Amino acid sequence: MPSLQAAFGRARLPRPAWLSPRVLRTEVLAGLVVALALIPEAISFSILAGVDPRVGLFASFTMAVTIAVCGGRPAMISAATGAIALVVGPLAREHGLNYLIAAVILGGAIQIVLAAVGVAKLMRFIPRSVMVGFVNALAILIFMAQIPHLLGVPWLVYPLVAVALAVMFVLPRLTTAIPAPLVAIVALTAFTVLAHVAVPTVGDEGELPDSLPVLGLPDVPFTFDTLQVIAPFAVGIALVGLMESLMTAKLVDDITDTRSDKTRESWGQGVANIVTGFFGGMGGCAMIGQTMINVKASGARTRLSTFLAGAFLLILVVALGDVVAVIPMAALVAVMIIVSVSTFDWHSIAPSTLKRMPWGETIVMATTVAATLITHNLAIGVVLGVLAAMVVFARRVARLVDVTSVLDPDGRTRIYSVHGELFFASSNDLVTRFDYAGDPDTVIIDLSQAHIWDASSVAALDAITTKYASRGKTVEIIGLNKPSARMHDTLAGQLKVGH
Repeated sequence: MPSLQAAFGRARLPRPAWLSPRVLRTEVLAGLVVALALIPEAISFSILAGVDPRVGLFASFTMAVTIAVCGGRPAMISAATGAIALVVGPLAREHGLNYLIAAVILGGAIQIVLAAVGVAKLMRFIPRSVMVGFVNALAILIFMAQIPHLLGVPWLVYPLVAVALAVMFVLPRLTTAIPAPLVAIVALTAFTVLAHVAVPTVGDEGELPDSLPVLGLPDVPFTFDTLQVIAPFAVGIALVGLMESLMTAKLVDDITDTRSDKTRESWGQGVANIVTGFFGGMGGCAMIGQTMINVKASGARTRLSTFLAGAFLLILVVALGDVVAVIPMAALVAVMIIVSVSTFDWHSIAPSTLKRMPWGETIVMATTVAATLITHNLAIGVVLGVLAAMVVFARRVARLVDVTSVLDPDGRTRIYSVHGELFFASSNDLVTRFDYAGDPDTVIIDLSQAHIWDASSVAALDAITTKYASRGKTVEIIGLNKPSARMHDTLAGQLKVGH
């Protein structure tokens, strides 16, 4: 019997790490701090999207709780974000909340499909310059969205914003025990309430929740016309959400020296957005700022902190909704200004950086930023940025192809050596690098230091061979590596060659 009990004891699953008292304490406190920090940003992002604050608060709750179970990166925080708010804002203004919710659900479904086809693996093809441009454009758009809240308002709003900015700038240098945005919000709210100051408040922006979110379907006609309206926004939600989430996951991987499942994170984001949509939320993705509070400042490492951040958030807003309603908008505007300033990569535009950076990298970053600001669509900005990076890369690689030649001592053979990568951009100029009229009757093209990547390169070699043949000269191609030889043997003579 004792041996049987020992066998059963050995068969039991190991206890989760977060059940350790020390780890549990860290995770609980981290979740509480993140929840407190989420409240002002969730409200601000709701206003940024043009919806009631409860829409963003419910989204932050459902995103955090769902991704804690489904996500691939433990301790990462997902909630309502500025990036998603900017994508869905125009849809909410033009068609209303129900269309926004439908777009969030469809966007989540698209994210699941993208995860199934391996979109996470494509993240390695997004250059750093595009990522920097993405972050900078997001920061600028968040700042621009605050301007309407600073126009046509009582004069006292401006000193309130200044005080809040000062608190958030100075306090972190003294202590990080309490989030500076929370301190600024509490201080300004206390002042405006006690002094009976009449300034715009959160309550003026819309009704706060006084109950739990309710499961339901968006009240939209299920027609092709509706799909045409929401589809572009759903694609934007899917792409922007995955991009920001996977970028944040990579950042947490680096900080914690651990690896995460990016594919699981991708479909987890989709599931979280679908759940959020069914509960009337505005959708979201990973939050860089709150994730850094959770992982770097608070030391959280498990899914428990993410789950508790969402749970604590819901408890706070439902139980303290009347208090949240009197928060002055000046405080939230200041929070968003700090978010935009801290999000912007100032190092990327420093003169010393621009001086050292290759011009192509700067152009790609500027293209991403400009396209995003013009279209107000982060997904379009990233796509155009990647296209610009491809063009810059193609031009750069094309110039690395070099052709040298030597004449055989007997004077009857010319040997050409090609160095570099042969593809559509570089092979177009290859035909002009040979002396067809002046070369002897035998020509050898040595490709041992080159690689053939596409049909354009094979066609260029066919053109060279044909030009020599028209003058009664023979060409021998040598030194092909196995992949290049396979492509050349398959396509040589099968492509149209210009004369």
